[in-house]
Amino acid sequence: MASMSMSLHAVNHRLTNIPVKKLPPIASCLAASLSNCGELLSSPQNQKSKSESDNALQVHKIMTRLASLLQDRSPEGRWTAVVLLKAVVEAGQWEILRGCESLVRGLIAILTKPDPNTTKKMAIITLTRIFHLTYQYPTLVREITTPSLPTFVTSALNLISVKPSSEPIRKLKPNTPFLETVLSALGELIARHPTIFRPFSSQIHSILQEIISSTSPTFPQPVLESAQRLFVSLHHCAPKNTSGEEWKSACQMIIASIHGTADYVFRAVVEQWESVDPALRQASKPQNYGKEVGDEGFDALGLARWQGLDSGVNRLIVLLQMLSTCLTTATASMVTIPIGSVLDLTSRLTAVVVPSDSRDAQANPQISRTEREHLSTELPRIHVGCIGLLLSLVKSLETGVVPVAQTILEQTLWVFRAEKFSREIRVSAYDLLQALISHMGPSLTKQSVSSLADMIRLSCYDLLPPAHDQSASAKAAASDSKGKGKSNQVTTNADSFLNPALKQSRQSNTLSFAGIKRAASHLLAAVLTHVPTEFISPSLRAEIDRTIILTSNKHTMLASVLNPVPAVKGSGAGASIMPFLARSFPAEMDVEGLIRPRIPVLMNTSSIGGYVDMDDEEDEDVSTPMPRTAAASTGFLQPSSTPVLHNDLMDTDVSHRPAATLNKRSLAEDIKPQTLTPSSTGKAEPNLQSKRPRVESDVTAVPSQPSLDRASPTTFTGTAAVSVPSSSATITAALPPQVTSVSVPSTASVGGPLSGSAVAQVTSAEAGGDESDDELPTLNMDPDTDDEDEDEDEAMEG
Repeated sequence: MASMSMSLHAVNHRLTNIPVKKLPPIASCLAASLSNCGELLSSPQNQKSKSESDNALQVHKIMTRLASLLQDRSPEGRWTAVVLLKAVVEAGQWEILRGCESLVRGLIAILTKPDPNTTKKMAIITLTRIFHLTYQYPTLVREITTPSLPTFVTSALNLISVKPSSEPIRKLKPNTPFLETVLSALGELIARHPTIFRPFSSQIHSILQEIISSTSPTFPQPVLESAQRLFVSLHHCAPKNTSGEEWKSACQMIIASIHGTADYVFRAVVEQWESVDPALRQASKPQNYGKEVGDEGFDALGLARWQGLDSGVNRLIVLLQMLSTCLTTATASMVTIPIGSVLDLTSRLTAVVVPSDSRDAQANPQISRTEREHLSTELPRIHVGCIGLLLSLVKSLETGVVPVAQTILEQTLWVFRAEKFSREIRVSAYDLLQALISHMGPSLTKQSVSSLADMIRLSCYDLLPPAHDQSASAKAAASDSKGKGKSNQVTTNADSFLNPALKQSRQSNTLSFAGIKRAASHLLAAVLTHVPTEFISPSLRAEIDRTIILTSNKHTMLASVLNPVPAVKGSGAGASIMPFLARSFPAEMDVEGLIRPRIPVLMNTSSIGGYVDMDDEEDEDVSTPMPRTAAASTGFLQPSSTPVLHNDLMDTDVSHRPAATLNKRSLAEDIKPQTLTPSSTGKAEPNLQSKRPRVESDVTAVPSQPSLDRASPTTFTGTAAVSVPSSSATITAALPPQVTSVSVPSTASVGGPLSGSAVAQVTSAEAGGDESDDELPTLNMDPDTDDEDEDEDEAMEG
């Protein structure tokens, strides 16, 4: 807070001491300083302490100084006040807004003064921002917005138009610099204050009609877009509960105007289209084919007349853009989208395509060939607008477009096959197909995917244009010159020999386009993600992967890796481009997570998130048998036990037991035996013995045991790996042997691999032995010459 107070004090000092003529160069720095003091400007000024009193004084001084500059005689002072007022209002919010009623009147007065255009534009932007900020406070709306907004609308309209006293309409001023600013401001405010704008709706409509109907010369694209949004937003001014009907009628009028314009533009060909609406079939007007193409009267929207094919095409494109704006602009209430009328319109516009050698359009014999060829050159522009309209429909309906998605796809493919030479057509078709596939991709059939193969291959070509072999073309030209006479010599560009990269760079510049690479890359990613991979032919998939590798697009490479080629019976595993992805983007987090996932090992529920004491684990009671559940039968998430190498390793015939099968998700501890003993009923049941055998797979359990396969029998002087108690040998003669089979994993070893001589067949001492075999016996590694040890060695060797 102290730093903010110092900044505010510095701003006040500079505004007071610096001459007004020198304030505009530092206005941006002062505005940035005021924006950083938002906490101080927006806090209530209670003046309970000395610091708060000083802060309130600084805020009061700056607001007083800005009000003085707003009334200053010099344009530099007024310009500085407008810029700083916007920064103060945005930083202070309600605390500043509640006292800016007089400032709003001063800003509106600037619109009527002979100030520079930049000052008036900044005043319009500042007033629009103030009206936006007061919208969330009903008290401020009643005190500031409601009294001031009508005056602001009138002053803004006077900047761009002239209103005759006897007519309720306005006429646009020629070459006005405020057109885009005023239209944008009115378009942002009309939705929040429709009742205030209702008396001005007819005046605004007349201005918009003049802007939209202009054909030659046309207004800049930003001005047209602002006018279209404002035209669609006029339905907010309709009476209560009628805004939806007003929006629908506006859409119908736009569609009717497009059909009326198309009647004149398409007169050079005989259309095969017939509307499903009987009213449109009867609405065609008679034409005079002896005159230049044009509409002499007003259309359904009240737009002015146009003359010439270029003007008609421009009118069609503007109307298509305005219909797209209707579908993407937010409405005041729920509306009914005329999907049937829109698709009927696009069906007519896409039915007329550029003729080819195999398919020629039926020409109208009453129209000259020049006009027909002129129409063929303008058709791609019309179809780009038509595909843009379909894209707006898909984005507005989202999943609701699925019932008509196939119709939209067929219309797009019809245009694409005939006019794919146009880069604009390819870009719009790629964007539309990407939006369609995200909704209908999983439901595509194999035939539908095959129909998209040409577009997908062409997108690969657009991402990676082929390099022309100049040497081959030069050799072909030389051979042709040798075969022909001296009179037919081939003209060769000598500069191409001096700079071989000149021709290739020129061709690459010709093939480059602003959005074609972006659209093609997004299309390939959508195809790999949403289209069933089994329906993509191997050759097409190979071409897609090749293009992805050469372009090194991470998003598309991830889509290819996450959607691999499905395995086919009788063939090997499909290839993956994951090595290329890892090589191209080794430092990306998503690539690292894909290649090396940090998935924790699935363990016991009781041992997750805790530490296990090994001593407690060895001493736990395992005499109670575990019930056999579904998890125990499948082997998933079974509690692992720690086996011991005492009698069980000695009872196991390793030479005849197959090695345990291990896969990438099984551990050595998860493989446990099922010991079966005959029951009283004669059936084999699990052996519910008091102590379960445990196999220790960790080599660190016996750290000092030597390897038996490396020691020679003649030089081996140590004791046996596992000492056999004498009591066990005594019981062996009295009781029949009971051998317990234990599967030892191939990875488990105690001091080294077990050989045949190191394995002895001994019996369990559980029946009558007093000694416990829960713990490993102490190993004696020192050589001993006692008779008892010698007998044990002989028993082991025997």
